[in-house]
Amino acid sequence: MKKTVLFIHSGGPQGRREGSSDLAAYLERRLETRFNVVCPKMPNPENPEYIRWKDQLENEWNKLNGDVILVGHSLGGTVLLKYLSEESPNLTISGLFIIASPYWGLDEEWQRKDFILQPDFQDSLPAIPDLFLYHSRDEVIVPFKHHEIYSEKLPQASLRPLEGNQHLFHNGLPILAEDIERL
Repeated sequence: MKKTVLFIHSGGPQGRREGSSDLAAYLERRLETRFNVVCPKMPNPENPEYIRWKDQLENEWNKLNGDVILVGHSLGGTVLLKYLSEESPNLTISGLFIIASPYWGLDEEWQRKDFILQPDFQDSLPAIPDLFLYHSRDEVIVPFKHHEIYSEKLPQASLRPLEGNQHLFHNGLPILAEDIERL
């Protein structure tokens, strides 16, 4: 039986060549022979609200069984961390992959209260054997400082700082696929 990869996309438009659409399509193509890749549409991504994304995430949990690999891109990564640190999902999570995610509350530009993590969120995360953080060093959409905060909060994570300034990864993210395939 194939493991399931649940991919939670970014905020913003999600049409062709927008948001996480290219990254999700890349992962589906790359992983389809060994994994069941699920990429649900999250509600109102251009004006996201945590409670609505949480409800959609819970709907997705209820469809899953067995070992699950979670991948969150940008806002999707924050949502996964918030959900996992505040709720008690009844799933076995074998890996968590966070890509270019904002750390809400960092400064005045990043103040969406409904997405802010608890100060000690990391202490409430379930046991996850493999946790990875990916972020481009010169990114302008979500500055690398966000990655550094997550790195401090999650010292058990495998860090994948990336050269360049990508946020949307239109051509995919091979190291992410390789890390998932190694699980």
